[in-house]
Amino acid sequence: MMEDKFKRHLEEAIANIHDDRKVATELLRDVSEYIGKNKERHKDVGQVAAKYLETLQRSNEQLVKLTAMLQKTRNEEFGDLNERDKDALFSSFEKGEDE
Repeated sequence: MMEDKFKRHLEEAIANIHDDRKVATELLRDVSEYIGKNKERHKDVGQVAAKYLETLQRSNEQLVKLTAMLQKTRNEEFGDLNERDKDALFSSFEKGEDE
């Protein structure tokens, strides 16, 4: 029961991270296009672009923390992850970023 709740929260957290990354990436793309039309605009929206980059960086850090937490939980229950399991876990994160 507790494991199911943990898994649901973990899946929700990962989905939220991916959603936040998607929005921040789209907004950063818009800002880049805006700046690209006139380099003088950088002084107007440079700080905004930096905030979007910070959001992307934080989401990366969140994914790393979640991965470490999963690894620790898995190690406590089943021992160290083998290379195949590690690759599968990282592949699932990468797939989510591409979507």
